[in-house]
Amino acid sequence: MVFKRLLGSLGVGGPTVDTVLDPGAVLPGGTLSGQVHLRGGDADFTIDHITLELVARVEAEHDDGESDGTVVFDRFTAGGGFRLAAGELHSVPFSMMLPWETPVTELYGQGLGVVLGVRTELAVAGAKDKGDLDQLAVRPLPAQEAILEALGQLGFGFKSADLEYGRIGGTGQQLPFYQEIELAPAPQYAHQVNEIEVTFLATPGGMDVILEADKRGGLFAGGHDAVTRFTVSHYGVEQVNWLTEVDRWISQLVEHHASRGGHDAYGHGEPHHAGGSFGHGDPYAAQGGHAHKDEHGYGHGDGHGQRSGPGMGTVVAAGAAGLAVGVVGGMVAAEVVDEVGDFFEGDDEDEGGGDED
Repeated sequence: MVFKRLLGSLGVGGPTVDTVLDPGAVLPGGTLSGQVHLRGGDADFTIDHITLELVARVEAEHDDGESDGTVVFDRFTAGGGFRLAAGELHSVPFSMMLPWETPVTELYGQGLGVVLGVRTELAVAGAKDKGDLDQLAVRPLPAQEAILEALGQLGFGFKSADLEYGRIGGTGQQLPFYQEIELAPAPQYAHQVNEIEVTFLATPGGMDVILEADKRGGLFAGGHDAVTRFTVSHYGVEQVNWLTEVDRWISQLVEHHASRGGHDAYGHGEPHHAGGSFGHGDPYAAQGGHAHKDEHGYGHGDGHGQRSGPGMGTVVAAGAAGLAVGVVGGMVAAEVVDEVGDFFEGDDEDEGGGDED
């Protein structure tokens, strides 16, 4: 999706900009490439710089309820310092690395409702204009896809996905927001929880998986949701039996907090250790711990737990998870179209108070 706009702050007759991203979805931590196409205006202009901003539509919770806005979460200077003659066509290629925590916008090619964009800012003769906004598609890392695949095979169904402004304690989160993928519970857990929320916080060396289960019928004490963190590697994904591993995570999340009443769910007590004896030298092991998200998305936690060994490898088949399709698929798709349309039809000027450098 490409939008070309006259640079309004430069007046009628100024240059126009058209940013074209290379086709295909990008991985978190991967390389985003494309071309910035410029067309000169009625006079010569000096292009001071061309800056690309990664922007996201983010929800924020506060005392008066919820609101949403646009957050800039990364910037990259693509070029500048040249003269653009009247009517001249000039293209500037670019290549930038996405942050590892960049949210996932699609699964098996179907949008999840998360809206990201690449905004082009052109600085000409001291004036700046955010002249072009393009939709950014991000597909999951292999470990992310495998975990979502396993959740689908276990019977969990996709409900929605959004970006929450705030930070999760007990993690090394870098961005000022995090993604929540909300899942309807599998039948075997439906009597215990209303939903499960999954958050991925990736780094070059591995990834934290934060699982959150809301309370149902007083199962979790203290009025808080139960939150547990596991750490996985990017390597050897195909060697892990993710169906067994993820099922163990969910069982630990539900059973542990049910038995403990939720009191040590946030790292205040002894960390929970899953039963069994596992080797500590396995490079593909998952490490468990606890994290904390309060009503504003902030919190604290610990990172201690037990490592588990890998099982037999599973085959990740495109479309098999059921998370991107199902009875709510049509409704979700319609909502995605509406939200993407709102974001790219001119309401991108609100920075939502989250534009931080």
